[in-house]
Amino acid sequence: MDRDNILLTPGPLTTTLRTKLAMLKDWGSWDADFNAITARVRHELLDILHAQDTHVVVPLQGSGTFSVEAAVSTVVPRDGHLLVLDNGAYCKRMGKLATMMGRKTTIATRTEDAPVDTGEVERLLLADPSITHVGLIHCETGTGVVNPLKAISDLCARLGKGLIVDAMSSFAALPIDARELRFDALIAASGKCLEGVPGMGFVFLRKDLLTQCADNSHSLAMDLCDQHYYMERTGQWRFTPPTHVVVALAEAMQQFKEEGGQTARLARYEDNLRTLVDGMAALGFNTFLDPQYLSPIIVTFRAPAHPAYDFKQFYASAKAQGFMLYPGKLTEVETFRVGCIGAIGRKEMQQAVNAVARTLNEMGIASAA
Repeated sequence: MDRDNILLTPGPLTTTLRTKLAMLKDWGSWDADFNAITARVRHELLDILHAQDTHVVVPLQGSGTFSVEAAVSTVVPRDGHLLVLDNGAYCKRMGKLATMMGRKTTIATRTEDAPVDTGEVERLLLADPSITHVGLIHCETGTGVVNPLKAISDLCARLGKGLIVDAMSSFAALPIDARELRFDALIAASGKCLEGVPGMGFVFLRKDLLTQCADNSHSLAMDLCDQHYYMERTGQWRFTPPTHVVVALAEAMQQFKEEGGQTARLARYEDNLRTLVDGMAALGFNTFLDPQYLSPIIVTFRAPAHPAYDFKQFYASAKAQGFMLYPGKLTEVETFRVGCIGAIGRKEMQQAVNAVARTLNEMGIASAA
């Protein structure tokens, strides 16, 4: 096979040749040309969110989880109290990291097969006035369910609570407009729906909170206020930046604009979703979520209830045909996940469905039903 494997995962993603080629040049971390690229990326990220007037954006080295931890430690005071709305694995991760850094944390766990309930959240907030902040995963990538960002934002604004949004898998695909939402921090990363490569996260912080957050962080490397003020003063990163990741993201964002921005990207991902779900249904696969909760980010499928099914064999066969699937994140039901995002379209999604059909045949499974 003369092409890379298609990554049907929630990140890293399949990237374009243009994005890959952007990484073939070395950059000096303090060089003016590289600093200009960093400044352009930050400016254009704010444009995507319509947040130039209300927020700053702070890039950070590392995976998206680094930036989630940095956002929580920067925004939530050491005597604050974070309520994490838990309907999946990445919600639990936010609760765990907040607890480990010593913040008082309440994890409100509910079923994984539906969005969080705004009424339930309001009851929890009214029952415990000590809660200062709410942590929300916009698209819970463990299942693909999308949580009600606007409703939770309105609720937090009405009750005077801070809001931290993990938009890792939704930013640049699902509509998010800072002019219509109130949040303290919103987190995303380079290797998701912007279709860059992994290695850099970024956090949008409300401008009017910066002075209040200055002494909250327990970590030197993850202090977003310090990172922001240093960048504003010098144009540079405090510590060695992921130079190749930054320039790849700059190139990916140029392609994002050429495609037509968020609305065009969402349309392509929704087409990918339809192609995938219809094709898999024809093979007998059922989605874990009810159809009304499916998102064009990643789809969780129930594994075939057949004695010959083995995920490792299933994965290996699909990979040999050029498609990399993703294991499930659920503990009570055996599942696997297929991503709809990345530099792929209807053709690649149909090819993936065809590969799954051949894999079932190899395993002696007539239907996944």
